[in-house]
Amino acid sequence: MNGDWKKYVSLLAQETTESYPLRNPHTREKIMDIPECTNEQMENAIKNGVEAFQKMKALTSHERAVILERVCHIISENKEEFAQTITLESAKPIKYARGEVDRTVQTLKFAAVEARKLEGESIRLDAAPNGSGRDAYTIYQPIGIVGAITPFNFPLNLVAHKVGPALAVGNSIIVKPAEKTPLSSFLLQKAFEEAGLPKNALQVITGDGPRLGKVLMEHKDVAKISFTGSPTVGKQIKSQVGLKKVTLELGNNSALYIDKSVKEKVKDIAEKAVVGAFSYNGQVCISTQRIYVHKDVSEVFLTHFKKATEKLTYGVPTDEATDVSGLIDAKSQNRILDWIKEAQQEGAQIVTGGEKIENGIQPTILTNVKQDSSISCQEVFGPVVIVNAVDSAEEALAKMNNSEYGLNAGVYTYVLPQAFHFAHELEVGQVFINDLPTLRFDHMPYGGIKNSGYGYEGIKYAMQEMVNRKFISMNYQF
Repeated sequence: MNGDWKKYVSLLAQETTESYPLRNPHTREKIMDIPECTNEQMENAIKNGVEAFQKMKALTSHERAVILERVCHIISENKEEFAQTITLESAKPIKYARGEVDRTVQTLKFAAVEARKLEGESIRLDAAPNGSGRDAYTIYQPIGIVGAITPFNFPLNLVAHKVGPALAVGNSIIVKPAEKTPLSSFLLQKAFEEAGLPKNALQVITGDGPRLGKVLMEHKDVAKISFTGSPTVGKQIKSQVGLKKVTLELGNNSALYIDKSVKEKVKDIAEKAVVGAFSYNGQVCISTQRIYVHKDVSEVFLTHFKKATEKLTYGVPTDEATDVSGLIDAKSQNRILDWIKEAQQEGAQIVTGGEKIENGIQPTILTNVKQDSSISCQEVFGPVVIVNAVDSAEEALAKMNNSEYGLNAGVYTYVLPQAFHFAHELEVGQVFINDLPTLRFDHMPYGGIKNSGYGYEGIKYAMQEMVNRKFISMNYQF
Protein backbone atom coordinates (compact mmCIF):
# COMPACT_ATOMS: atom_id res chain seq x y z
CA MET A 1 0.00 0.00 0.00
CA ASN A 2 3.15 2.11 0.21
CA GLY A 3 2.17 4.90 2.60
CA ASP A 4 -1.19 5.63 1.01
CA TRP A 5 -2.27 7.56 4.12
CA LYS A 6 -0.36 10.51 2.61
CA LYS A 7 -2.96 10.67 -0.15
CA TYR A 8 -5.80 11.12 2.34
CA VAL A 9 -3.88 13.71 4.33
CA SER A 10 -3.35 15.70 1.12
CA LEU A 11 -7.02 15.51 0.15
CA LEU A 12 -8.18 16.77 3.55
CA ALA A 13 -5.51 19.48 3.55
CA GLN A 14 -6.90 20.92 0.30
CA GLU A 15 -10.05 22.00 2.15
CA THR A 16 -8.47 23.66 5.19
CA THR A 17 -5.60 26.01 5.92
CA GLU A 18 -5.15 24.79 9.49
CA SER A 19 -3.06 21.85 10.67
CA TYR A 20 -1.39 20.42 13.75
CA PRO A 21 1.92 18.56 14.14
CA LEU A 22 1.78 14.79 14.50
CA ARG A 23 4.66 13.63 16.68
CA ASN A 24 6.37 10.33 17.33
CA PRO A 25 5.60 9.71 21.03
CA HIS A 26 8.92 7.96 21.66
CA THR A 27 11.17 10.70 20.28
CA ARG A 28 8.70 13.63 20.31
CA GLU A 29 9.95 14.38 16.80
CA LYS A 30 7.49 15.70 14.23
CA ILE A 31 6.24 13.14 11.71
CA MET A 32 4.13 15.46 9.57
CA ASP A 33 1.34 18.01 9.68
CA ILE A 34 -2.21 16.67 9.97
CA PRO A 35 -5.18 18.67 8.64
CA GLU A 36 -7.28 20.42 11.27
CA CYS A 37 -10.53 19.78 9.47
CA THR A 38 -13.25 22.41 9.60
CA ASN A 39 -16.82 21.94 10.76
CA GLU A 40 -17.84 22.34 7.12
CA GLN A 41 -15.65 19.37 6.18
CA MET A 42 -17.40 17.24 8.79
CA GLU A 43 -20.79 18.43 7.54
CA ASN A 44 -19.80 17.55 3.97
CA ALA A 45 -18.67 14.11 5.18
CA ILE A 46 -22.08 13.62 6.75
CA LYS A 47 -23.76 14.64 3.49
CA ASN A 48 -21.60 12.16 1.61
CA GLY A 49 -22.35 9.54 4.25
CA VAL A 50 -26.08 9.91 3.63
CA GLU A 51 -25.57 9.11 -0.05
CA ALA A 52 -23.24 6.24 0.76
CA PHE A 53 -25.79 4.79 3.17
CA GLN A 54 -28.26 4.37 0.32
CA LYS A 55 -25.69 2.23 -1.48
CA MET A 56 -24.73 0.28 1.63
CA LYS A 57 -28.24 -0.72 2.62
CA ALA A 58 -28.90 -1.90 -0.95
CA LEU A 59 -26.06 -4.43 -0.68
CA THR A 60 -26.95 -7.96 0.33
CA SER A 61 -25.52 -9.52 3.47
CA HIS A 62 -23.37 -11.68 1.23
CA GLU A 63 -21.98 -8.68 -0.64
CA ARG A 64 -21.09 -6.87 2.57
CA ALA A 65 -19.45 -10.01 3.95
CA VAL A 66 -17.36 -10.43 0.80
CA ILE A 67 -16.05 -6.85 1.10
CA LEU A 68 -15.06 -7.51 4.71
CA GLU A 69 -13.32 -10.74 3.70
CA ARG A 70 -11.38 -8.91 1.01
CA VAL A 71 -10.27 -6.32 3.54
CA CYS A 72 -8.94 -9.08 5.79
CA HIS A 73 -6.85 -10.36 2.90
CA ILE A 74 -5.54 -6.89 2.03
CA ILE A 75 -4.53 -6.18 5.62
CA SER A 76 -2.84 -9.57 5.94
CA GLU A 77 -0.92 -8.98 2.72
CA ASN A 78 0.25 -5.59 4.03
CA LYS A 79 0.72 -6.56 7.66
CA GLU A 80 4.16 -5.02 8.06
CA GLU A 81 3.11 -1.64 6.70
CA PHE A 82 0.14 -1.54 9.06
CA ALA A 83 2.35 -2.54 11.99
CA GLN A 84 5.06 -0.01 11.17
CA THR A 85 2.41 2.72 10.89
CA ILE A 86 0.99 1.84 14.30
CA THR A 87 4.49 1.94 15.78
CA LEU A 88 5.34 5.23 14.07
CA GLU A 89 2.35 7.16 15.37
CA SER A 90 1.77 5.49 18.77
CA ALA A 91 5.26 4.26 19.78
CA LYS A 92 3.76 0.84 20.40
CA PRO A 93 6.62 -1.71 20.35
CA ILE A 94 6.63 -3.43 16.99
CA LYS A 95 5.89 -6.92 18.38
CA TYR A 96 2.71 -5.58 19.95
CA ALA A 97 1.85 -3.59 16.83
CA ARG A 98 2.01 -6.78 14.76
CA GLY A 99 -0.27 -8.42 17.28
CA GLU A 100 -2.73 -5.58 16.86
CA VAL A 101 -2.76 -6.09 13.10
CA ASP A 102 -3.46 -9.80 13.58
CA ARG A 103 -6.32 -8.97 15.93
CA THR A 104 -7.72 -6.48 13.43
CA VAL A 105 -7.89 -9.20 10.81
CA GLN A 106 -9.73 -11.43 13.27
CA THR A 107 -12.09 -8.58 14.19
CA LEU A 108 -13.07 -8.02 10.57
CA LYS A 109 -13.36 -11.76 9.92
CA PHE A 110 -15.89 -11.96 12.74
CA ALA A 111 -17.72 -9.01 11.16
CA ALA A 112 -17.85 -10.87 7.84
CA VAL A 113 -19.29 -13.94 9.56
CA GLU A 114 -21.85 -11.97 11.55
CA ALA A 115 -22.91 -10.01 8.46
CA ARG A 116 -24.39 -13.27 7.18
CA LYS A 117 -25.93 -14.29 10.49
CA LEU A 118 -27.81 -11.26 11.82
CA GLU A 119 -31.45 -12.24 11.80
CA GLY A 120 -34.67 -11.59 13.65
CA GLU A 121 -37.07 -14.02 15.28
CA SER A 122 -40.50 -15.54 14.79
CA ILE A 123 -43.18 -14.31 17.19
CA ARG A 124 -46.14 -16.55 18.16
CA LEU A 125 -48.96 -14.01 18.14
CA ASP A 126 -51.51 -16.75 18.80
CA ALA A 127 -50.13 -16.88 22.33
CA ALA A 128 -52.41 -13.86 22.89
CA PRO A 129 -56.22 -14.41 22.98
CA ASN A 130 -56.87 -12.38 19.83
CA GLY A 131 -53.66 -13.20 17.95
CA SER A 132 -54.70 -16.21 15.87
CA GLY A 133 -54.43 -16.20 12.10
CA ARG A 134 -51.25 -14.20 11.98
CA ASP A 135 -47.60 -14.90 11.23
CA ALA A 136 -45.22 -12.42 12.79
CA TYR A 137 -41.50 -11.88 12.83
CA THR A 138 -38.83 -9.25 13.36
CA ILE A 139 -36.12 -8.00 11.05
CA TYR A 140 -33.10 -5.76 11.58
CA GLN A 141 -32.47 -2.73 9.41
CA PRO A 142 -29.41 -0.44 9.30
CA ILE A 143 -29.81 2.92 11.02
CA GLY A 144 -27.79 5.25 8.77
CA ILE A 145 -24.58 7.07 9.64
CA VAL A 146 -22.47 5.99 12.60
CA GLY A 147 -20.11 8.58 14.07
CA ALA A 148 -17.06 6.87 15.57
CA ILE A 149 -14.66 8.67 17.91
CA THR A 150 -11.64 6.48 18.62
CA PRO A 151 -8.64 6.49 21.03
CA PHE A 152 -4.88 6.49 20.46
CA ASN A 153 -3.90 3.25 22.16
CA PHE A 154 -5.23 0.78 19.55
CA PRO A 155 -5.31 3.01 16.47
CA LEU A 156 -6.24 0.16 14.12
CA ASN A 157 -8.15 -2.51 16.02
CA LEU A 158 -10.40 -0.21 18.05
CA VAL A 159 -11.28 1.58 14.83
CA ALA A 160 -12.07 -1.80 13.24
CA HIS A 161 -14.34 -2.62 16.21
CA LYS A 162 -16.57 0.25 15.12
CA VAL A 163 -16.09 0.12 11.36
CA GLY A 164 -16.58 -3.64 10.97
CA PRO A 165 -19.99 -3.89 12.68
CA ALA A 166 -21.27 -0.66 11.11
CA LEU A 167 -20.51 -1.80 7.57
CA ALA A 168 -21.57 -5.39 8.22
CA VAL A 169 -25.16 -4.31 8.87
CA GLY A 170 -25.29 -1.81 5.99
CA ASN A 171 -24.54 1.53 7.63
CA SER A 172 -22.03 4.15 6.56
CA ILE A 173 -19.50 5.42 9.10
CA ILE A 174 -17.41 8.52 9.76
CA VAL A 175 -14.30 7.99 11.90
CA LYS A 176 -12.84 10.84 13.94
CA PRO A 177 -9.58 9.21 15.06
CA ALA A 178 -7.51 10.34 18.02
CA GLU A 179 -5.50 13.42 17.09
CA LYS A 180 -2.31 11.57 18.04
CA THR A 181 -2.89 8.48 15.86
CA PRO A 182 -4.81 9.16 12.62
CA LEU A 183 -2.57 7.35 10.12
CA SER A 184 -3.78 3.81 10.82
CA SER A 185 -7.35 4.91 10.13
CA PHE A 186 -6.30 6.22 6.72
CA LEU A 187 -4.65 2.88 5.91
CA LEU A 188 -7.84 1.08 6.89
CA GLN A 189 -9.85 3.43 4.69
CA LYS A 190 -7.56 2.62 1.77
CA ALA A 191 -7.92 -1.12 2.37
CA PHE A 192 -11.72 -0.85 2.25
CA GLU A 193 -11.57 1.16 -0.97
CA GLU A 194 -9.42 -1.55 -2.55
CA ALA A 195 -11.92 -4.15 -1.33
CA GLY A 196 -14.74 -2.48 -3.23
CA LEU A 197 -16.58 -0.63 -0.48
CA PRO A 198 -18.97 1.98 -1.92
CA LYS A 199 -17.47 5.47 -2.06
CA ASN A 200 -17.73 7.44 1.20
CA ALA A 201 -19.19 4.53 3.13
CA LEU A 202 -16.09 4.91 5.34
CA GLN A 203 -14.67 8.40 5.80
CA VAL A 204 -11.92 9.66 8.11
CA ILE A 205 -11.99 13.26 9.36
CA THR A 206 -9.06 14.53 11.45
CA GLY A 207 -8.82 17.36 13.91
CA ASP A 208 -10.06 18.58 17.27
CA GLY A 209 -12.19 15.95 18.98
CA PRO A 210 -14.57 18.11 21.04
CA ARG A 211 -15.31 20.48 18.15
CA LEU A 212 -15.79 17.87 15.43
CA GLY A 213 -17.51 15.49 17.80
CA LYS A 214 -20.06 18.20 18.54
CA VAL A 215 -20.92 18.38 14.84
CA LEU A 216 -21.49 14.62 14.77
CA MET A 217 -23.60 14.69 17.92
CA GLU A 218 -25.81 17.57 16.81
CA HIS A 219 -26.35 16.64 13.16
CA LYS A 220 -29.77 15.17 12.47
CA ASP A 221 -28.42 12.69 9.91
CA VAL A 222 -26.03 10.96 12.32
CA ALA A 223 -27.93 8.08 13.89
CA LYS A 224 -25.40 6.78 16.41
CA ILE A 225 -22.27 7.84 18.27
CA SER A 226 -19.73 5.18 19.24
CA PHE A 227 -17.03 6.59 21.52
CA THR A 228 -14.00 5.10 23.23
CA GLY A 229 -12.16 7.40 25.62
CA SER A 230 -12.33 9.06 29.03
CA PRO A 231 -15.33 8.91 31.40
CA THR A 232 -15.44 12.71 31.55
CA VAL A 233 -15.93 13.03 27.79
CA GLY A 234 -18.23 10.00 27.71
CA LYS A 235 -20.59 11.57 30.23
CA GLN A 236 -20.66 14.78 28.21
CA ILE A 237 -21.55 12.83 25.07
CA LYS A 238 -24.29 10.91 26.89
CA SER A 239 -25.85 14.16 28.07
CA GLN A 240 -25.75 15.76 24.60
CA VAL A 241 -26.74 13.09 22.08
CA GLY A 242 -30.46 13.27 22.75
CA LEU A 243 -32.29 10.32 21.19
CA LYS A 244 -29.36 9.08 19.10
CA LYS A 245 -28.08 5.62 19.82
CA VAL A 246 -24.82 5.70 21.77
CA THR A 247 -22.13 3.27 22.88
CA LEU A 248 -19.45 4.41 25.34
CA GLU A 249 -16.29 2.49 26.20
CA LEU A 250 -14.67 4.43 29.01
CA GLY A 251 -12.10 4.13 31.80
CA ASN A 252 -11.07 1.30 34.08
CA ASN A 253 -8.54 0.14 36.68
CA SER A 254 -8.58 -3.63 36.31
CA ALA A 255 -8.16 -5.67 39.48
CA LEU A 256 -6.76 -9.18 39.94
CA TYR A 257 -6.98 -11.49 42.96
CA ILE A 258 -4.48 -14.34 43.50
CA ASP A 259 -5.65 -16.90 46.04
CA LYS A 260 -3.46 -19.05 48.25
CA SER A 261 -4.93 -22.15 46.59
CA VAL A 262 -2.81 -21.50 43.48
CA LYS A 263 0.45 -21.47 45.44
CA GLU A 264 2.17 -23.90 43.06
CA LYS A 265 1.34 -21.65 40.09
CA VAL A 266 2.41 -18.31 41.58
CA LYS A 267 5.56 -17.99 39.47
CA ASP A 268 3.64 -18.60 36.23
CA ILE A 269 0.96 -16.13 37.28
CA ALA A 270 3.59 -13.51 38.12
CA GLU A 271 5.19 -13.81 34.69
CA LYS A 272 1.81 -13.52 32.99
CA ALA A 273 0.85 -10.55 35.15
CA VAL A 274 3.93 -8.66 33.96
CA VAL A 275 2.54 -8.80 30.43
CA GLY A 276 -0.89 -7.78 31.68
CA ALA A 277 0.49 -4.80 33.57
CA PHE A 278 3.09 -3.44 31.18
CA SER A 279 2.06 -4.29 27.60
CA TYR A 280 2.18 -1.08 25.56
CA ASN A 281 3.42 0.74 28.67
CA GLY A 282 0.17 0.01 30.49
CA GLN A 283 -1.71 2.29 28.08
CA VAL A 284 -4.55 -0.21 27.78
CA CYS A 285 -7.98 0.27 29.32
CA ILE A 286 -7.94 -3.28 30.70
CA SER A 287 -4.32 -3.15 31.84
CA THR A 288 -3.81 -5.02 35.13
CA GLN A 289 -3.51 -2.11 37.57
CA ARG A 290 -4.47 -3.48 41.00
CA ILE A 291 -3.26 -6.88 42.21
CA TYR A 292 -4.49 -8.29 45.52
CA VAL A 293 -2.58 -11.35 46.72
CA HIS A 294 -3.44 -13.60 49.67
CA LYS A 295 -0.89 -12.96 52.43
CA ASP A 296 0.20 -16.62 52.42
CA VAL A 297 1.64 -16.25 48.90
CA SER A 298 2.18 -12.50 48.62
CA GLU A 299 5.94 -12.47 49.28
CA VAL A 300 6.60 -15.28 46.82
CA PHE A 301 4.45 -13.60 44.19
CA LEU A 302 6.13 -10.23 44.67
CA THR A 303 9.59 -11.77 44.39
CA HIS A 304 8.79 -13.43 41.04
CA PHE A 305 6.83 -10.42 39.81
CA LYS A 306 9.70 -8.03 40.55
CA LYS A 307 12.24 -10.31 38.89
CA ALA A 308 10.16 -10.65 35.71
CA THR A 309 9.43 -6.92 35.60
CA GLU A 310 13.09 -5.99 35.79
CA LYS A 311 13.80 -8.13 32.73
CA LEU A 312 11.70 -5.83 30.54
CA THR A 313 13.64 -3.83 27.99
CA TYR A 314 13.07 -0.12 27.41
CA GLY A 315 14.03 0.90 23.91
CA VAL A 316 13.18 2.09 20.43
CA PRO A 317 9.71 0.83 19.43
CA THR A 318 10.94 -0.55 16.11
CA ASP A 319 13.45 -2.82 17.89
CA GLU A 320 12.22 -6.42 18.13
CA ALA A 321 13.60 -6.66 21.68
CA THR A 322 11.73 -3.63 23.03
CA ASP A 323 9.06 -4.25 25.66
CA VAL A 324 8.35 -0.69 26.84
CA SER A 325 8.89 2.67 25.15
CA GLY A 326 7.98 6.35 25.37
CA LEU A 327 4.54 7.33 26.69
CA ILE A 328 2.03 9.00 24.40
CA ASP A 329 2.94 12.53 25.58
CA ALA A 330 4.72 14.56 28.26
CA LYS A 331 1.44 15.39 30.02
CA SER A 332 0.76 11.71 30.69
CA GLN A 333 4.34 11.12 31.82
CA ASN A 334 4.22 14.00 34.32
CA ARG A 335 0.82 12.99 35.69
CA ILE A 336 1.93 9.42 36.35
CA LEU A 337 5.14 10.54 38.05
CA ASP A 338 3.10 12.88 40.26
CA TRP A 339 0.77 10.02 41.22
CA ILE A 340 3.75 7.81 42.13
CA LYS A 341 5.12 10.55 44.39
CA GLU A 342 1.70 11.05 45.96
CA ALA A 343 1.43 7.33 46.76
CA GLN A 344 4.89 7.37 48.35
CA GLN A 345 3.96 10.36 50.51
CA GLU A 346 0.91 8.40 51.67
CA GLY A 347 3.07 5.45 52.78
CA ALA A 348 3.41 3.27 49.66
CA GLN A 349 6.74 1.63 48.85
CA ILE A 350 8.33 1.30 45.43
CA VAL A 351 9.37 -2.29 44.78
CA THR A 352 11.00 -1.44 41.47
CA GLY A 353 10.95 1.38 38.92
CA GLY A 354 9.28 4.68 39.68
CA GLU A 355 11.67 6.86 37.69
CA LYS A 356 11.48 8.76 34.43
CA ILE A 357 13.42 7.19 31.57
CA GLU A 358 13.72 9.42 28.52
CA ASN A 359 10.12 10.00 27.37
CA GLY A 360 8.80 7.02 29.30
CA ILE A 361 8.65 5.67 32.85
CA GLN A 362 10.38 2.59 34.22
CA PRO A 363 7.95 -0.30 34.76
CA THR A 364 6.85 0.38 38.33
CA ILE A 365 5.55 -1.83 41.13
CA LEU A 366 4.12 -0.24 44.27
CA THR A 367 3.01 -1.99 47.43
CA ASN A 368 1.08 -0.98 50.56
CA VAL A 369 -0.91 1.51 48.49
CA LYS A 370 -3.96 3.16 50.09
CA GLN A 371 -7.36 2.56 48.52
CA ASP A 372 -7.98 6.28 47.97
CA SER A 373 -4.59 7.01 46.44
CA SER A 374 -4.85 8.28 42.85
CA ILE A 375 -2.61 5.46 41.65
CA SER A 376 -5.20 2.99 42.97
CA CYS A 377 -8.61 4.58 42.52
CA GLN A 378 -8.04 6.36 39.20
CA GLU A 379 -7.01 4.94 35.82
CA VAL A 380 -3.22 5.16 35.57
CA PHE A 381 -2.92 4.38 31.85
CA GLY A 382 0.80 3.89 32.29
CA PRO A 383 3.42 1.31 33.33
CA VAL A 384 2.46 1.20 37.01
CA VAL A 385 0.85 -1.60 39.02
CA ILE A 386 0.07 -1.95 42.72
CA VAL A 387 0.47 -5.21 44.63
CA ASN A 388 -1.23 -5.34 48.05
CA ALA A 389 -1.46 -8.33 50.38
CA VAL A 390 -4.89 -9.27 51.77
CA ASP A 391 -5.92 -11.49 54.66
CA SER A 392 -8.76 -13.23 52.83
CA ALA A 393 -10.64 -13.62 49.58
CA GLU A 394 -13.52 -11.59 51.01
CA GLU A 395 -11.18 -8.69 51.73
CA ALA A 396 -9.91 -8.88 48.15
CA LEU A 397 -13.44 -8.91 46.76
CA ALA A 398 -14.39 -5.84 48.79
CA LYS A 399 -11.31 -3.94 47.64
CA MET A 400 -11.76 -4.96 44.01
CA ASN A 401 -15.32 -3.63 44.08
CA ASN A 402 -14.30 -0.42 45.83
CA SER A 403 -13.88 1.41 42.53
CA GLU A 404 -15.83 3.81 40.37
CA TYR A 405 -14.96 1.59 37.40
CA GLY A 406 -16.24 -1.81 36.36
CA LEU A 407 -14.89 -3.25 33.10
CA ASN A 408 -12.70 -6.35 33.58
CA ALA A 409 -11.48 -8.28 36.61
CA GLY A 410 -9.54 -11.51 37.08
CA VAL A 411 -9.30 -14.20 39.76
CA TYR A 412 -6.81 -17.03 40.13
CA THR A 413 -8.18 -19.79 42.37
CA TYR A 414 -8.53 -23.58 42.48
CA VAL A 415 -11.49 -23.35 44.88
CA LEU A 416 -14.57 -23.78 42.71
CA PRO A 417 -17.15 -22.23 45.09
CA GLN A 418 -14.83 -19.26 45.52
CA ALA A 419 -14.52 -18.87 41.75
CA PHE A 420 -18.30 -18.77 41.32
CA HIS A 421 -18.65 -16.38 44.25
CA PHE A 422 -16.26 -13.90 42.63
CA ALA A 423 -17.88 -14.41 39.24
CA HIS A 424 -21.28 -13.40 40.61
CA GLU A 425 -20.22 -10.70 43.06
CA LEU A 426 -17.57 -8.75 41.15
CA GLU A 427 -19.07 -5.47 39.94
CA VAL A 428 -17.68 -5.55 36.41
CA GLY A 429 -18.83 -6.37 32.89
CA GLN A 430 -16.40 -9.25 32.35
CA VAL A 431 -14.89 -11.70 34.86
CA PHE A 432 -11.96 -13.97 33.98
CA ILE A 433 -11.38 -16.99 36.19
CA ASN A 434 -7.78 -18.22 36.10
CA ASP A 435 -6.91 -15.56 33.54
CA LEU A 436 -5.71 -11.99 33.67
CA PRO A 437 -8.21 -9.14 33.43
CA THR A 438 -6.07 -7.82 30.56
CA LEU A 439 -7.83 -10.14 28.18
CA ARG A 440 -10.23 -9.52 25.35
CA PHE A 441 -11.37 -11.76 22.54
CA ASP A 442 -12.68 -9.70 19.68
CA HIS A 443 -15.99 -11.53 19.32
CA MET A 444 -16.96 -11.61 23.00
CA PRO A 445 -19.44 -9.14 24.53
CA TYR A 446 -17.42 -6.24 25.90
CA GLY A 447 -18.88 -3.48 28.02
CA GLY A 448 -18.52 -1.94 31.43
CA ILE A 449 -20.70 -0.83 34.31
CA LYS A 450 -20.33 2.12 36.70
CA ASN A 451 -18.07 4.72 35.03
CA SER A 452 -16.61 2.18 32.61
CA GLY A 453 -19.18 2.47 29.90
CA TYR A 454 -22.62 2.26 28.38
CA GLY A 455 -23.65 -0.34 25.80
CA TYR A 456 -21.62 -3.16 24.32
CA GLU A 457 -18.94 -3.83 21.76
CA GLY A 458 -17.79 -7.20 20.46
CA ILE A 459 -18.81 -7.69 16.86
CA LYS A 460 -22.23 -9.34 17.14
CA TYR A 461 -23.17 -7.21 20.13
CA ALA A 462 -22.02 -3.98 18.50
CA MET A 463 -24.04 -4.84 15.40
CA GLN A 464 -27.18 -5.24 17.50
CA GLU A 465 -26.70 -1.65 18.68
CA MET A 466 -26.26 -0.35 15.12
CA VAL A 467 -29.61 -1.49 13.75
CA ASN A 468 -33.31 -0.86 14.21
CA ARG A 469 -35.57 -3.80 15.02
CA LYS A 470 -38.79 -3.86 12.99
CA PHE A 471 -41.81 -6.01 13.83
CA ILE A 472 -43.93 -7.36 10.94
CA SER A 473 -47.30 -9.12 11.23
CA MET A 474 -49.16 -10.84 8.39
CA ASN A 475 -52.86 -11.55 8.90
CA TYR A 476 -53.35 -14.53 6.58
CA GLN A 477 -57.04 -14.98 7.48
CA PHE A 478 -58.07 -11.52 6.30
